[in-house]
Amino acid sequence: MHSYAHHGAHLFRHSLATDLLRSGASFAEIGLLLRHRSVDSTRIYAKLDIEKLRELSLPWPRGVQ
Repeated sequence: MHSYAHHGAHLFRHSLATDLLRSGASFAEIGLLLRHRSVDSTRIYAKLDIEKLRELSLPWPRGVQ
């Protein structure tokens, strides 16, 4: 069974990675900070904010369906 400290540290790393991503940090920068060997590990921690992405998306060009 995992300890409470493990869960707390895991939550902290998720929160930190997500906040850094929202602030404009790259996956490479976040990965270095979290000492990940693989960008795939960083992607797990840095959850994307779908609503924020929608704010940044461009409208579809005319005629495209």
